[in-house]
Amino acid sequence: MRDIVKALKALSDETRIRILRILLERECCVCEVVQALDISQPRASRNLGMLEDAGFVRSRRDGLWTLYSVDEHTKNSCAASLTEVVGRCLVSEETISRDVERLSRAVRCRPTAVGRQAPQ
Repeated sequence: MRDIVKALKALSDETRIRILRILLERECCVCEVVQALDISQPRASRNLGMLEDAGFVRSRRDGLWTLYSVDEHTKNSCAASLTEVVGRCLVSEETISRDVERLSRAVRCRPTAVGRQAPQ
């Protein structure tokens, strides 16, 4: 019961659904999620953390970046099933189409000395 409640709470927000859907396209760093969804970095990070906590997403370090992807080996079977549903049901959704289009142009950024993001 706890797994399904956690999974459903994680998907109760449009931003988290949109993030999950673009991660079905490819692995992304936070800056790519920010560009794809046109949201702030703190908002992207907070929502990625919630998706990771619920078992939808996994992260790995690659140099300066933390990369996020759909967790295909999640221990939360509810999250795995719901991920499939999100992938199937939102194929023709206009908002998702725009997110995927922006994702195709997203550039991985590196931190600069003043704390702003600059293209790599």
